[in-house]
Amino acid sequence: MYTCKFVVAAVHQVVYRHAMQNADKLTYWPLVLCASAILMITMGARQSLGLFVSPLNTSTGLGIVTISFALAVGQFVWGAAQPIFGALLDRAGTVRIIVTGALMMACGLAATPFMSSGIGLVLMLGILTAAGAGAGSFSILIGSAAQRLPVEKRAFASGFINAGGSFGQFVFAPLSQAIIAAFGWVAAMWTLAVACLATIPLAFKLGNKPPAAPVAGAPAEITLKAQIRVAFQDRSYWCLHAGFFTCGFHIAFLVTHLPGEVGLCGLPASVSAASLAIIGVANIVGSLTVGWLAQMQRMKMLLFWVYGARAVAVACFLAAPKTAMTFYIFGAVLGVTWLATVPPTAGLVGKLFGARYLATLFGLTLLSHQIGGFFGAWLGGVAVDSTGNYQWMWYADIALASLAALVNLPIREAYPKAVATSA
Repeated sequence: MYTCKFVVAAVHQVVYRHAMQNADKLTYWPLVLCASAILMITMGARQSLGLFVSPLNTSTGLGIVTISFALAVGQFVWGAAQPIFGALLDRAGTVRIIVTGALMMACGLAATPFMSSGIGLVLMLGILTAAGAGAGSFSILIGSAAQRLPVEKRAFASGFINAGGSFGQFVFAPLSQAIIAAFGWVAAMWTLAVACLATIPLAFKLGNKPPAAPVAGAPAEITLKAQIRVAFQDRSYWCLHAGFFTCGFHIAFLVTHLPGEVGLCGLPASVSAASLAIIGVANIVGSLTVGWLAQMQRMKMLLFWVYGARAVAVACFLAAPKTAMTFYIFGAVLGVTWLATVPPTAGLVGKLFGARYLATLFGLTLLSHQIGGFFGAWLGGVAVDSTGNYQWMWYADIALASLAALVNLPIREAYPKAVATSA
């Protein structure tokens, strides 16, 4: 009798564990794939806007500096919107945040062709479109997913979601350039606006309010305000902000002005579109690889090597002859590091402070990222207008990437094995 009960209990336990593992898989992949698809659209549309700088200038006559400033404001607003939407996530729910962002982004892009002044471009591209993209970006999607996933799956999930943004760049950059060439920049802009609406049905697949999760190393009842105060008293959190500032400077400069650099070298616009696409597809490999490595290696060391590789890549690019193949190789090398900083940065924030307020805390690091992005996009326009080239911007990029590599070394982070043992 007791033997039968024991066998039945054992079988029940095995079946229960198997069911739970399958439930985890069923929850994991739909969640990660939907979040990745949303980021593919929002990031793909955002990262393609540099292709519109020259057509906008030709059409409106506003000048490179004015258009660059509007896009620079967009870099800052995209970052500023994320901690705000992250803080609203628990109250409004994931679905409402992403749907609101999709409508804002679609309206901003659709209205841009009707703007004939610098203020109009700032309002549409710099504020409305950028804020809408922020509602469907890294901190919202990674933060929402992290609150639904176990700790050991978060790093790879972040890398996979991040890879969606890179795939978006791979898809949308050549698509936008092809539509610009065939039908004009207005048709291309409206196409991006319609594409943004596709994130709405995907948002419902993510679910709405995440389950509450305790904050690691902090009282269960800690408030958002108290958690932010704790984070900003931590030197490691400031180091992440400093490194991410440089990352934003670097990416915004390139995504906004790489088409201009291609033009200065006497190469066709198709080279810039292909280069941006190569960066996107290469970063899929980089994001997934870094996300996988983050499960086994210290994330601060991954950040050190990613930023250091950028400095070397830019230095080699400056020394190389400016042919189409040089841009393609540069794009491939650079793409591996492009947004590969996101998984370890988000992972470190979660490791230091837990997943409860990850959307807000990671959103704040992205604000620093986009302050850097503002300067990268704007100063690139100032540099080419003043000197006729981007030479000093490239030198600044090398210096900042080198500093970013070093600033991550003081971050306090135990080895993954030590964390697993203590848990």
